Parts: sequence; structure tokens; C-alpha cells
Amino acid sequence: MQLGLVGLGRMGGNMRERVRRAGHEVVGYDHNPDVSDVASLQEMADKLATPRVVWVMVPAGVTDQTIDDLAGVLSEGDIVIDGGNSRFSNDQPRCERLAKQGIGYMDVGVSGGVWGVEYGYGLMVGGADEHVERVMPIFDALKPEGEYGFVHAGGVGAGHYTKMVHNGIEYGIMQAYAEGYELLEASEFVADVPGAFRSWKEGTVIKSWLLDLMVRALDEDPHLDKLRGYADDTGEGRWTVEEAIRLAVPMNVIAASVFARFASRQDDSPAMKAVAALRNQFGGHPIKKT
Repeated sequence: MQLGLVGLGRMGGNMRERVRRAGHEVVGYDHNPDVSDVASLQEMADKLATPRVVWVMVPAGVTDQTIDDLAGVLSEGDIVIDGGNSRFSNDQPRCERLAKQGIGYMDVGVSGGVWGVEYGYGLMVGGADEHVERVMPIFDALKPEGEYGFVHAGGVGAGHYTKMVHNGIEYGIMQAYAEGYELLEASEFVADVPGAFRSWKEGTVIKSWLLDLMVRALDEDPHLDKLRGYADDTGEGRWTVEEAIRLAVPMNVIAASVFARFASRQDDSPAMKAVAALRNQFGGHPIKKT
């Protein structure tokens, strides 16, 4: 099967490699000519037999412009897939715009990071049954071997919605590991913190791929001295909490993990200054002055 792939960064480039290993033809386009197979979207479209399937893997901020540009070189019967971390609410408007030209649309949440090229990608798909069936050979090439790692979650928007919740859960799990790490580091009882995490990799109820990656990070930097305590967020955690508010779903852990990301960006927290001042006022508790 042929696939057009727009965006050949850390994820897109590895996805191209994995699909090619499965025996499919991939024509990739990227603004960086060093990694691109073609010089333009038009050249990519010309190299693909109709009806085409084109997968977009670009940052969320340029997805709509990229899809609109693609629409100018595609034709009726083609399918566009957005596999980036877009907000689910953007999917239906894109679908409707493309439908006016007879172009199909699917949204696919993709998980697997830089390791997906070897182990496969978790795929969460939103779209029409006939579109999913047509692209299934590509999905089979990308997902892990076996019965897991793929879901046709529902209609357009369901893929990105599922990936949003997946990332919200990821926030919460990472925060739990991080808090456990901090407590172990602070304790006078535990002498080998990396060893403690390593001991959890097998035979425990908290073993996971994220734990494996935590062990890997501690092997490289046992006290994480090379890092600043700053963690960015790309939107999915916020969107998950917003949906929890809209649907009145209690989401204490994930919400707390999102706010912890915000706290990490403050060198000297104004809120904690206010807490310290209040404790000093009502209880005479000591304060640390700059």
C-alpha cells in the first residue's frame, strides 16, 4: 500500500521507517529537505496513486494550515489522517471542510514516542468504518504485534479524545512516580534510590513501561542532578481536566498532576510566599527571607 506522510520529525520519521519495514511504500514530505523524500506537497501527491491516503504528523499549531494546503493538491476519494496531538474539538470542522471536496478524514491518537519504531505504536482511531478498513494495512504495520495496541474508538474526534484521556492518565502516573522518588531521596533510611525503583520492575503491581523509563533515567543520572525541576505540558492534560469539569467527572489525581506542572515553572512561587507570610502572621512561624 502507498502512504503519503507529512511531517518527518521524531515521531513522523520513525513512523515512515516502521511502515517501510512492513513492505509499504511511503512518500514523505517535510520542510526540512534533509529528511524529505519530495520537494513539495504537490510532488508528494503526484507520486501517490489515487485514491490517496495522506497522514499528517505536524505540531498542533500548524495542523489546520497543513490540512488546508493538502486539500489543494488532493482529490475526491482521498483520505487525510491527522495523527498529531490535536484537540478533539477541531476534528469535526476539518472533516466537514474536507467533505465538501469529497475527501475523507480520520483522527488518530498515536502513542509510543521514540521507541515506537521498534516496539510499535498504540493507535486510537476516530473515523468512518469504511475509511478505517481501507487504511487497516497501515495501522497493522504501525501497531505492536498481537491483539493489543489498536482501537477504532468511534466516529471523527474519538481518536483524539481517547488519546487526550490517555495522556491525562500518563500525567497522573508520572506524578506518582515523581513524588515517590522525591520521598525516597529525602529519606535517611534508603541508601539506593535507583535500586529501589529497579526492584519494582518485576513482580510488583506498579511495574510499567513508565517505570522502566524512570529506571533508565536514574541509571543515567542517579540523583537527576543534570536536570532542572521544570516540566512543560502540551495541552492534553489541561483538555482532560476541562472535559472532566464539563461532564462533572471527579478527576482529583489528574487535575493535581496538571497543576504540579505549573508549579514546576515557578522559581519562587508567589502562592508559597503568601502561605509563608500567613503562617508567620497567625502562628509566628519562621520565614526565610531573600
